[in-house]
Amino acid sequence: EWDRWLLMGLIGAAVGMLGFLTHQIIDCLIKLKWDLVENYLQVSKRNADVLIYLSPGQDGDIHMTWLCALGSGLAMVVLSSGSVLFFCPAGSPLGLPEIIGYLNGTSIQHLFNIKTFLGTFVSCVLAVASGLFCGPEGPMIHLGALLGCGLSQLQSDTLGIHLPIFTRFRNSADKRSFITAGAGAGIASVFRAPIGGLLFTLEEVSSFWDTRLAWQTFFCCLMATFTTDLLSSSFYGFVYRGHFGFFEAEKRIIFWVKNLLDMNILAFVPTILLGMLGGLLGALFVTLNIKINKLRMQFFNSIPKSSLRKTSKLLETVLILVISRVPLVANLGSGKNFLVLDVGCILSFPCSSEQGSAAALLVENGKQGITYLFKRGTHEEFGYTALCTALAFYFILSCWTAGSAVASGLVIPMLYTGALYGRIIGLILVSIFGVQTNEYGAWIDPGLFAAIGAASFFSGVSRLTISLTVIMVS
Repeated sequence: EWDRWLLMGLIGAAVGMLGFLTHQIIDCLIKLKWDLVENYLQVSKRNADVLIYLSPGQDGDIHMTWLCALGSGLAMVVLSSGSVLFFCPAGSPLGLPEIIGYLNGTSIQHLFNIKTFLGTFVSCVLAVASGLFCGPEGPMIHLGALLGCGLSQLQSDTLGIHLPIFTRFRNSADKRSFITAGAGAGIASVFRAPIGGLLFTLEEVSSFWDTRLAWQTFFCCLMATFTTDLLSSSFYGFVYRGHFGFFEAEKRIIFWVKNLLDMNILAFVPTILLGMLGGLLGALFVTLNIKINKLRMQFFNSIPKSSLRKTSKLLETVLILVISRVPLVANLGSGKNFLVLDVGCILSFPCSSEQGSAAALLVENGKQGITYLFKRGTHEEFGYTALCTALAFYFILSCWTAGSAVASGLVIPMLYTGALYGRIIGLILVSIFGVQTNEYGAWIDPGLFAAIGAASFFSGVSRLTISLTVIMVS
């Protein structure tokens, strides 16, 4: 069995490198986009972590600022949608549902084609960097499964490659096992959670399972996480920063929370409420998404010409991005100061108005925004109006984006949506009991309930329980 374990390790390492590459390209594209915008803004204060800009209405050109921000996003989303519609053989953004279908006995044409791999990868990084309300998690699972298939079979009809090694694995059972491990490695690389990747494949992906496959999948997930952590320890934006092999907790944990809180049994009361709210909103999200996709299919199927149908799908993604950039227009036109976190990681809070705060929440990079919503000790950073406005806007736009003609994931939108209403519940508790400084009342913190809310909505939409818990605490 040494060759099987060797292949599992190689697949894990390859998926880990792909995960590292995906995040590095996304970060570079986001930074490039906001470096262009920065040319039309007047910097009033700068330090190592925060850039504070003056309003473009004072010293900058608001129209060029808006056109630059929107234009760069539109270019990315057009290329993202075009790579799926006109390059992938299947003509649609294949992802997790198709992988689950294949592993449970459904044959899907072109699912593991090399062109599908390239189209999905390009579409994923461009869609996330463009500013659409989506994440790279779903496509990473698909890409991991593609690597699992390709490296285990070592043959490609498209490229005309048929290597005479590992031929004993060229059967449907072994092929399915390696694809399962690759899919688990994809989720493990994204969240740096090898156990979470194993449990995700067991709970969500595959129905053909045994103890041997569990151990080999865990080894594959472990290699993927280790490879991503190792490369990320010294590179940021493809620039070598030193400290190779030094695993800092703050960089390794995707949603780093510095201050831990002592728990009180009273905290379970709002937690139960958040769980019920997550189930209800999760069911609403799924129902609404199904209805949107049915209407989308009816509309596009009514268009007779294939080329016109694909163009219409591309224009839909453009429309979604334009609507998603409305908060940016509101922020730039507010005539107030705003700030940017992590250089280009995007316009963030606080503006000196509720409108500005809501706009800042919606133009924030998803991963950075979730991290800030989880932050402890920020009891009154956002008001009810900003959080409720951002929640409604993000809920609808992320539901519309899911199923459009780009390779995108739903995990970041689910976590962000849950974090928003979880923070609202935390803010209600602060309004009732005030800001508590003693150790017995420290649990009344909006950041804590943002994390619980994120888990509740994620679970409400995905129906995951065990693997989600492990992913959230990893």
